[in-house]
Amino acid sequence: MKVRPLLRHHLFLIGTILALSAAGLSACSPATVAVSAGAKTATAAQKEKGLGQAVNDTKIQIEINHLWLQADEKLFREVGLQVEEGRVLLTGTVPKPEDRLEAVRLAWQATGVTEVINEIRIDDTDTVSDFTRDAWINAQIEAKLLFDGEVLSINYSVETVNQTVYLMGVAQDQAELNRAIGHAKDVDHVERVISYLRLKDDPARVD
Repeated sequence: MKVRPLLRHHLFLIGTILALSAAGLSACSPATVAVSAGAKTATAAQKEKGLGQAVNDTKIQIEINHLWLQADEKLFREVGLQVEEGRVLLTGTVPKPEDRLEAVRLAWQATGVTEVINEIRIDDTDTVSDFTRDAWINAQIEAKLLFDGEVLSINYSVETVNQTVYLMGVAQDQAELNRAIGHAKDVDHVERVISYLRLKDDPARVD
């Protein structure tokens, strides 16, 4: 049976978006930001990017998902989304090139987006076993980062699609960045690791 991965962030966002829609609120309204950011306040304050940027990223994430839901529900279901310091990473698989272009076009419409990294694949062959394997890979990498005392795991996001691992976040230094990539490469079944990590002192980071 073919499936499309319902990524972890979707489970949180769909409840928020539907609740706000029922209340007649826009995805980019102040109320949206308050509700969404409140759910992540406990960890956001600890992240390298800080609470303010975490709130902005959450707002961007909700707005993009809202745009996808309005345009075509399958984009919301099939495309993975991560936001770090205004940089948007799109992953997952869609059946048609037109779907890929539409997901990117809508992502750019969200307020505060500074970059859209398009890693969406054109493929209609995902299976339950593919999703299970990717979820297992993701869990292994996250555990390795969490239990490595030399890595601030809270600053990292991990996404796995068809055995390709995508890393986003902020590393304290080159050594920590290398350790994070190394952990990802060391997990069984990983075919490729693509890093969009930045160093803490990278001048390209959002202030």
